[in-house]
Amino acid sequence: MGGVVLNAASGELFYAERGSGAWVRAAATTRRLRVSDVRELGNAVIGTGIPNRGGKGHASYLTGLGNIMTDVAGIRRFGSAALDLAYVAAGRFEAFYERGLAPWDVAAGSLLVTEAGGAVSRSDGADSRLDDGDILATGTVELRRHLIERLAPKPVS
Repeated sequence: MGGVVLNAASGELFYAERGSGAWVRAAATTRRLRVSDVRELGNAVIGTGIPNRGGKGHASYLTGLGNIMTDVAGIRRFGSAALDLAYVAAGRFEAFYERGLAPWDVAAGSLLVTEAGGAVSRSDGADSRLDDGDILATGTVELRRHLIERLAPKPVS
């Protein structure tokens, strides 16, 4: 199994093959990808995608975003889940999360992250499946734990 993500704006080609690692080729240089080792939210830059206003999951997404945005170093939104995941694999983002994605949005990027040493799950920590549209990718287990705690829906009292 393999995956490829192209950043057409920069010409960077991110690619991975299961069991062979993840790589990026830019100009005439190729280098191996490694996820960030950041463990604390205060040092983390997080990528995300935002559901359309009024769309399914928008309100719960805003709640989760509100639970993390004041604790992290920054939030970024490129508009491409595949590229966001490639940035997690490259250590440029410490994590990425989004809901409502299609399998083609996350298949290649998920492989990049795992081959670069990171972890991929649902935002609630459950095992990720390509067809459920919910993804959380992180470089460290500590950061994953912090994000799951903040992204999980809170019980209504």
